[in-house]
Order: sequence, then C-alpha cells, then structure tokens
Amino acid sequence: MKEFERILIPTDGSESALFAVEKGISLAKLLKVSAHAIYVVDTAAFASVPPDSLIVDLESILESEARRILEKVRDMAKNASVELHTHIFKGRPADEIADFATKNDLIVISTRGKTRLGRLFLGSVTEDVVHHAPCPVMVIRKPEDKKE
Repeated sequence: MKEFERILIPTDGSESALFAVEKGISLAKLLKVSAHAIYVVDTAAFASVPPDSLIVDLESILESEARRILEKVRDMAKNASVELHTHIFKGRPADEIADFATKNDLIVISTRGKTRLGRLFLGSVTEDVVHHAPCPVMVIRKPEDKKE
C-alpha cells in the first residue's frame, strides 16, 4: 500500500491557492495517486443572520463562484492527466477541510487565501488546518508571497 493514496487540495481560487493546487496536482501525478479539490463556501458569516432572499442570493453567487473555480482546477488536473474529484462544502472552511481530510492521506494547502488580513502571519484557515488536521499537511507558499 502506498503511503499517500489520496491528496486533498483545498482552494478558494486566489493566486496563492491556485499555485498550491498546481503543486498538489504535480505531486499527485508524481505519486500516481488521486486528488480531491474542495471549495468551502464560508457560511459562518451568515449564521446569525435571519435567512432572506438577499442571503440566499449571496450564497447562490458564492456557490456559482465555487463551481467556476473547481472547473478551472479540473482543467489543470486534466492537462496533467491526474484523476481529480471536486467537492463543494458549506460551513467554516477550516472545519470542513479537517473533516474531509479524514478520508485523505495528505493536505496540500496555500499559506494564504483571498483575505489580505494578517499579511505577516500564516492564513487563519491554513493555521487552523495545520493544528487540527488528522493527516500530514504540506503548506505551499507562492514565491511572490514572501515579498509582501
């Protein structure tokens, strides 16, 4: 049995995340294993807001964005001849990633995502994943990130 058979690659579509996706796909190809790309629609911000059409519309827009980003990731994997499965979850990103990681052997994640808060620190989602993941985590920094 291989040490790694399934690689989990979370993404939010940011440049840094797509760089990590590229590295995760390359690793999957090198190891001849499958990859699972996930996008988590962060619904935590809506948790205390009563549901109305505006929130439903916003959630629908975010899901459409998730599908668009995962389609791009699917194309990247197809071009590399890597078996890739895509998943969309709703919830708190770090929790959903850690929960899904129980079915995977390795997480490949970027140092930061779309938010620019905390430029000097590891992204909060990534930090939470590193501390709570049930499997090894490979954190990828896009070279330009070190200049910020």
